[in-house]
This record gives sequence, C-alpha cells and structure tokens, in this order.
Amino acid sequence: MPYEPPTHTVERSLRATTGAKIVAGVDEVGRGAWAGPVTVCAAITGLRRPPVGLTDSKLLTIKRRTALAEELRTWVTSYALGHASPEEIDALGMTAALRLAAGRALDALPVRPDAVILDGKHDYLGTPWRVRTVIKGDQSCVAVAAASVIAKVQRDKMMAELGIDHADFGFADNAGYPSPVHKAALAERGPTPYHRLSWAYLDALPQWRHLKKVRSWADGSVPEIEGQLGFDF
Repeated sequence: MPYEPPTHTVERSLRATTGAKIVAGVDEVGRGAWAGPVTVCAAITGLRRPPVGLTDSKLLTIKRRTALAEELRTWVTSYALGHASPEEIDALGMTAALRLAAGRALDALPVRPDAVILDGKHDYLGTPWRVRTVIKGDQSCVAVAAASVIAKVQRDKMMAELGIDHADFGFADNAGYPSPVHKAALAERGPTPYHRLSWAYLDALPQWRHLKKVRSWADGSVPEIEGQLGFDF
C-alpha cells in the first residue's frame, strides 16, 4: 500500500515556535509484548532528506526494515537506545517504564535535545523535556520514523538472542508478542525469566497464576493495563 513519506514539518514548527535547535524523534517498541524489555530509541536527524522508503517500522517487511536500519545508523546525526526490563515494567507499570527507557535513551545521546517529538498522543516523558506529541508520528515525522525502525530492529535482535535457550516460545519470530506458538509454550512450560509477570495473560493460566506479580498502590488506584492483551484475544 502506498504511503506518504515522512517530513520535517513538525521539527521545523518546533524550531520556529520554541527556538529549539536540536530536536530528537522518540519512539518505542515492545509495549504490548508479554516478554522482553520495552525499548525506546531517540534519534536526531537534522533536516536532511531521509533515505528512500523510510516510514513506520510496522509498514516495512523484515528484509527492508533490517536493511533500512543499517543505513539509518550511519545516516542519522546520532541515536541512542534505552530499555526497561520486564522486572522494571512489573514494578513500575508501563507508563513509568516507558519514561525510564526514554530517559535512558535521551541521556545517552551525545548532545541534549532542546525538544522531543514523541510518537502517540500521550506524553509519558514530561518534565524537564519539552515534548510535542504526534499521533502516527512514526509515519509523518522523519526523526520519529528513524527511531521507530532502529528500535524495532534492535529489539527483535535482542529477543531472538534471548530465545536461543527458550526455542519453544518462538521469540525469534514473535519478539515476545502473543502468537499461537508463544501461547502453547506458556501453557505447557510457564513463563521464562524474560516474561512480564504482572501481565493479564497469567490470569488464564491456572497452573502458573501463582507467579503473577501485583503492584501495591498506596493511593488505592487501579493498576494500569493499557497495552496488555489477555490470553484469549
């Protein structure tokens, strides 16, 4: 399906309205997975013409995405990755884990951005960052699209490596996301050390339900379940 290539429109707007000189695009991958970290990439691209075919990583074939990520690593001005582990996700919740991973990525950049373009409608970064949220920014903004591709390819590689000792779960193919192979392995073997144990899928696994971690909320609020998929989906 044809798609419009991303542009620098939002970055130019940020530069004009805020005086920002260095703008980073930020995108995440792994939010809805049952296993593995959530990974965030921060990319600075400047205003140069992007590589041909750049778009949201989810719209690209594996072959094209992998090749494009390799090209982007040398094309971008700079980029950095940040991760939040399954244990951190269980302890903090996804919103705080995203903030942690994104902060790690931004702090790892060689220069501190003056502003951030964040994919989506929710600002999970907050202060002290100056943030512009853009729905489908991974399709419309060059820097966010670049971050999307790099983050996806890097996390997929990590999950394939983690899955070497857990071949039945198919991490090399599903990257920790729900799939028939993943569900069957969970039902038979239970979660690996890389699974998120606060996730709703454990509710449908009576023999493993005792492993579920429940965060305590001092203010009496209900734990967040945004992005989680139960076992029956």
